[in-house]
Amino acid sequence: MTLLENRARTGVVAQINPVAKLGVSALIAIPLILTLDVVSAAVALVLECVLFLFAGIGWREFWVRTWPVWLAAPLTGVTIALYGETSGEIYLEWFVVRVSEGSLALALATMFRVLAIALPSVVLFLTVDPTDLADGLAQILRLPARFVLGALAGLRMVGLFLDDWRALELARRARGVADRGRIKRFLGMVFALLVLSIRRGAKLATAMEARGFGAPGQRTWARESTFGAREWMLLLIGALISAIAVTAAVITGSWNFILGPSS
Repeated sequence: MTLLENRARTGVVAQINPVAKLGVSALIAIPLILTLDVVSAAVALVLECVLFLFAGIGWREFWVRTWPVWLAAPLTGVTIALYGETSGEIYLEWFVVRVSEGSLALALATMFRVLAIALPSVVLFLTVDPTDLADGLAQILRLPARFVLGALAGLRMVGLFLDDWRALELARRARGVADRGRIKRFLGMVFALLVLSIRRGAKLATAMEARGFGAPGQRTWARESTFGAREWMLLLIGALISAIAVTAAVITGSWNFILGPSS
């Protein structure tokens, strides 16, 4: 584990069972998925930022890890603004592009919605150790051991992709293969990485089967996964964030239940 990862596990939230982090992400996301309005998403986002302060990650790490979310949210909003449902006053119309009062409101709500749903998942899981998550899924949620161990092994292999990519790049450069044509070189390396991953996965599956990971019967675990007061407190905080966000949207009249009858 790197120094950065050790630093990320010093916060209050970092010491909580990963199953609770998975649960609080779902508690926050589900109400926001059921509605599309600015108020609920904005209120949830503000309350989430307070929760992020206890995650135990620095600001630099926060921005480095979450920049794709901050980039995707405005791009999604722009797309909705240009091509979303038209209502109210029309500000711009050209070919298939039509910017209206309704599409701008929908774009703003969509942007806040993406941020409010995606950021907790990214930030909370920065402090999750894959082994701890596997222990929690198997011991607390009682998921099948073969599924959990297979997923854990696959997740551990993801970290090798970058090393494999660099090794392939150096090997192809030393052999003078595909020195010209970036697209051709990229596609060739993708295919080589795919073949390497399949071979490694087959070897890993055989090794795990030989060591009894797929044996029937109840399995024992080296580390006990506990779910106590801190985990329930985090779930309560997630429920409160959702409740406050939904209440604010209902009080202001902006609640827009997307599964309800269309007007």
